[in-house]
Amino acid sequence: RAMKATNYQGEYHYCYCTKCSHFHHVINKALQYNVNLETSSSFDIDLILNLYNQGKLEKDLKIVHNGYKTEEYIRKIIELTDLGFENSTIVLDNKNELKKILAYANGKKVKIGIRKAIDEEPQSAYYTSRLGIRASEVLEFYRNNIQGKENLELTMLHFFVDSGIKDTLYYWGEFQKSVKLYIELKKECPTLDAINLGGGFPIRNHLGFEYDYEYMIREIVNNIKDACNAEGIEEPDIYTEFGKYTVGESGATIFSVLEQKQQNDAELWYIIDNSLMNTIPDAWSIFEKFILLPINKWNNEYTRVSIGGISCDHSDYYNSEDLNQQIMLPRYSSREKEPLYLGFFHTGAYQDSISGYGGIKHCLIPAPKHVIIDRDETGNFVDYVYRTEQTVDDMFKILGYNTPHE
Repeated sequence: RAMKATNYQGEYHYCYCTKCSHFHHVINKALQYNVNLETSSSFDIDLILNLYNQGKLEKDLKIVHNGYKTEEYIRKIIELTDLGFENSTIVLDNKNELKKILAYANGKKVKIGIRKAIDEEPQSAYYTSRLGIRASEVLEFYRNNIQGKENLELTMLHFFVDSGIKDTLYYWGEFQKSVKLYIELKKECPTLDAINLGGGFPIRNHLGFEYDYEYMIREIVNNIKDACNAEGIEEPDIYTEFGKYTVGESGATIFSVLEQKQQNDAELWYIIDNSLMNTIPDAWSIFEKFILLPINKWNNEYTRVSIGGISCDHSDYYNSEDLNQQIMLPRYSSREKEPLYLGFFHTGAYQDSISGYGGIKHCLIPAPKHVIIDRDETGNFVDYVYRTEQTVDDMFKILGYNTPHE
């Protein structure tokens, strides 16, 4: 709508980042809405071929290949293009990748992009992102290594702001620098026709969440259009790579409270039946907020609590101080037959892959049952068990032990 309202001449391409959730049921559902794909490693190429062989996607799909390009990754990308996936774009994360690409392409034309390294926020542990090529070196790199080579077609400039697409001076500063670089590069590279904003649209992580998506989209489109028009160049196609924004709100993790522990006059702990470190690792590793709600006992009196997992690790907790928010949950009596159930909502992105789905878990605490809830063709809710709770045999096989039931 923003493009239509401003008579923007370029096209928009929405890419789903497979790394956020690789599950077949997730990517299959996303593809039903005509998304394109972004890959991160060599196994992603096998995943794409698997989906193609099932008839879930077509060869004209636009695919953006990000991440560090190992030789195996590059080989598979080239093989993918040889099979007819001609809309594959290999985004260079560093200069050395180009030599490897040329070696595997063996003279065949390859579409490439360049990832621009951004300056990090002032509070970051480093000044410039390790990802991408230094902005000051992009033009020279193009002139010396890409310009004039018939088998290389530079079509995309990519940048990604790790803090996300936010209405802040920092984001707009990095955005404007990237658009300026696109314009400078476009003046020398006629084939350049796309700017990739990466991802970063936030999802709802608390009940008071507010974000003006329409405003940000309008501002992005208007700024690109105005900058290009001022320099007399064509408006580029706009790519985004939305992973968390696509699937984050599709997941929830449900726990039951095993025990209450009053450790001092001010601190009440609810001990849950699994490990937070294992199930929602972002909560303890980067203090990510999730929507937390009781599933039952809504009418009980509420009290401030901290939530503790059952691992022996000090860091296995979720509390108010780290998250800068009050955690208020229903009181309950140990005499009540029904336990208190808690739900962490919008856990659909990254948590399963970072925790190592189906693998070894901290303290050998089994992964919980995995249930899929969907709608059938008539719109009714349907559910099924995707994976039962992890068993001793599952873990012992990985660890090399004889399983108890062999």
